[in-house]
Amino acid sequence: MRLFVSALRKLAPRMATLLTFGLLAGMLVLIDVAVVATRGVGNAGPGRPANVLALITFPGAYNQILSFILGLGGLFAVIYGAAIAGSEWTWGTLKTSVARGESRSRYLLTTFAAIAVVLAIGVLFALVVGVVAAAIGATIAGVGLAGIGDRAALEALPEHFVRGWVAITETAALGFAVATLARSQLAGIGVGIALYFGETFAGLFLPDVVKYLPFHLATAAVGGSTGFAPVPSVTGPVMSTDTALVLVATWLLASLVVAAGFGERAEITG
Repeated sequence: MRLFVSALRKLAPRMATLLTFGLLAGMLVLIDVAVVATRGVGNAGPGRPANVLALITFPGAYNQILSFILGLGGLFAVIYGAAIAGSEWTWGTLKTSVARGESRSRYLLTTFAAIAVVLAIGVLFALVVGVVAAAIGATIAGVGLAGIGDRAALEALPEHFVRGWVAITETAALGFAVATLARSQLAGIGVGIALYFGETFAGLFLPDVVKYLPFHLATAAVGGSTGFAPVPSVTGPVMSTDTALVLVATWLLASLVVAAGFGERAEITG
């Protein structure tokens, strides 16, 4: 518990934490501003995109906002996990902890547990900011807030949120493991981003294989809703969300086992 609390205190003021969730919330606000500014220009019709006012129309706005957060959050999470893990090596904090007698694997796993909690808080923060911005935008645009208290939509939010949190935690674990193996922030972030977009591209040619890879599974675990994010998609039979969630948990645990195992055997220098 002492290590966990210490890790949380260390992550809270980190620039990586503030930038990750600040950017996510800020992008939601900017999108709502753009929607209000256009007042729905480009509504559905022949050759036109879907009604953009859906982004500030409740109760559908709840899913739109959360889908955007979870879609883009997958990329942000892999970068965040890699940045935190890589800093443990480059800043020498892991070495200092080991010198005090801490178990390497315990230290790494506790650090990731803190990352998972920060991700949950960050996603919740972005969701609250997004809902408030959408409500203000709906009022300004004259859409109204009639559906903001819709019971069915509100009851469905917690499950969607938890599934999404597990999904982005999995991608963070992937970045965490890669950065731990590379012992570098930059290498971890670079490889994480390459895996993200590489998986997207590979999905065009190998959908039956790629659907079992982490980013596709993260998308499938939340029902395939991806908002505006350039997340991967596949063709063919759709995997059930429950099956995808089990496989997401498998990737999550496997990534942590790899990171902890490498940490136990790696030579710590510097």
